[in-house]
Amino acid sequence: QVQLVESGGGSVQSGGSLRLSCEASAYTYSWYSMGWFRQAPGKEREGVAAINSDDNTNYADSVQGRFTISQDNAKNTVYLQMNSLKPEDTAMYYCAAVAPRYFMAVRRTPSLSEDVYAYWGQGTQVTVSS
Repeated sequence: QVQLVESGGGSVQSGGSLRLSCEASAYTYSWYSMGWFRQAPGKEREGVAAINSDDNTNYADSVQGRFTISQDNAKNTVYLQMNSLKPEDTAMYYCAAVAPRYFMAVRRTPSLSEDVYAYWGQGTQVTVSS
């Protein structure tokens, strides 16, 4: 059973940085794709960044240039480095993994749509104060 465990959330002042980690277990495919989503109170969950085995990445416009997604295959871990944080980045951040049946669809461009993600972590809270 696939499990995703996030860590690294916390509270930081505006302009600060945080690095989120997502360790995956039982998500063992020769090719794969994972992403980070966030949900602020009263808002819908939105895709933030995604990556695939080819190291192709995709970012939401709101975080482009500030956030960087990366991976360590040996550790089965995906990271989200968040710099220049703003109060509007405050949200619960979720790690997610794409269902195998969608691998071909996201091979060139990792997806920021929830529709292709089958596995989700429990989330880690990020709070940015002004």
